Amino acid sequence: MIISRTPVRVSFCGGGTDVDWFSHSEPKGGMVTSLALSRHIHVTVNSRFDDKVRVSYSKMEIVDDFEDLEHELVRETMRMTGVTSGVEITTIADIPSRGTGLGSSSTVTVGLLNALHRFAGREVSAAQLAEEACRIEIEILGQPIGRQDQYAAAFGGINSISFDSNGVEVEPLELSEEVIERLESEFTLVFTGRSRRAAVVLSEQPDDEADRLSRLRTIREQADEARNRLEVGDLSGLGCLLEEAWQAKRGTTASVSDENLDSIHERLMEMGASGAKLLGAGGGGFFLVHGDANLRQKLQSELSVIHRIIPLSVDTSGSTIIHNGE
Repeated sequence: MIISRTPVRVSFCGGGTDVDWFSHSEPKGGMVTSLALSRHIHVTVNSRFDDKVRVSYSKMEIVDDFEDLEHELVRETMRMTGVTSGVEITTIADIPSRGTGLGSSSTVTVGLLNALHRFAGREVSAAQLAEEACRIEIEILGQPIGRQDQYAAAFGGINSISFDSNGVEVEPLELSEEVIERLESEFTLVFTGRSRRAAVVLSEQPDDEADRLSRLRTIREQADEARNRLEVGDLSGLGCLLEEAWQAKRGTTASVSDENLDSIHERLMEMGASGAKLLGAGGGGFFLVHGDANLRQKLQSELSVIHRIIPLSVDTSGSTIIHNGE
């Protein structure tokens, strides 16, 4: 049995600039400053006695031919790795695997690739896992998503990730233990109670294309600033930057926010947050919230009955094989 463990991601700034139509056409490309969150999706791969394929996730499929699988990510990762029969595959998520704004779908793809490659006897690099996941999701399945999620999941850690027509570059940020401890104590995730697939939001056409492009250029510059603030340990400044990023992002398309989400954001700010932004494409999922050490306690006491509260914690390993044997 093979078991892979792969983290989801939290993006501070730059989300949306990692899509090819933007990053390949802009002179400066796209950039995201993000970290891998210590919440994971586990994928198990085990041999079957027969040649059938059994896949268990939110539903169960048993097929004679992998081509008949409804789960398109499993089907395409099997095709890419050459493991196409005689296996049982299970995915288990610490958090919902779709629509949370944490890049869960790409985490599943990276984890599947890692487990299936190892099942076939191959050890592959984080870069290969991310590249193959992008190929499956963007090029083969035609999803209108970016490339940040796959790289964050594969590499882990806290990174500045750049995107342009020449490819993707991951630059780890060397932060002190003290800054990382402050990150984990000052930033909190608050679930809105709603989920929405990123592809739905990202495929929506804006009312004003010129305005969206201008906002994305601003968001790209904010990714640079977020990196700088992390490197000098200015987390209060980073919290304020989250607020600026949210105001830029919420005008990119109509589906990013609505009256209910704006109300949640307003409540978070009234409770003392220095900044809060929806993670991922928008429309639901988690708010990333910054505040002083007392804010999380206040969030848990006042909001936890309605909204799931998750402390920020950093995964430094990326996609890893945690079991390789019987």
